[in-house]
Amino acid sequence: MQTFAITKPVVTEKTYRLASSQNAYTFEVSTNVTKNQIKQAIEEIFSVTVVAVRTLMYQSRSKRVGKKRLLSQKTKKKRAVVTLKSGDSIDLFNLSSKEKSA
Repeated sequence: MQTFAITKPVVTEKTYRLASSQNAYTFEVSTNVTKNQIKQAIEEIFSVTVVAVRTLMYQSRSKRVGKKRLLSQKTKKKRAVVTLKSGDSIDLFNLSSKEKSA
């Protein structure tokens, strides 16, 4: 249905910690989608039950690049932190192998 809403998963140390302790997974999403569309897309793609969706908007900003230090504009981003029902999990983050090696 809304599979285009989810761009990619965000995999960092903080998101691993959130996934293992609070059952919350972080994804980068399109800037124009709503929380309901994100919830429907996650439930359809991964066959899980979503309890809550939190979103973060990162505004565009200027950055100097190149030898002449020209001004370039970085695009704005939107991230969604999706909390799942207890017992559900997304195998994308592969938490069991990360916990064993730590």
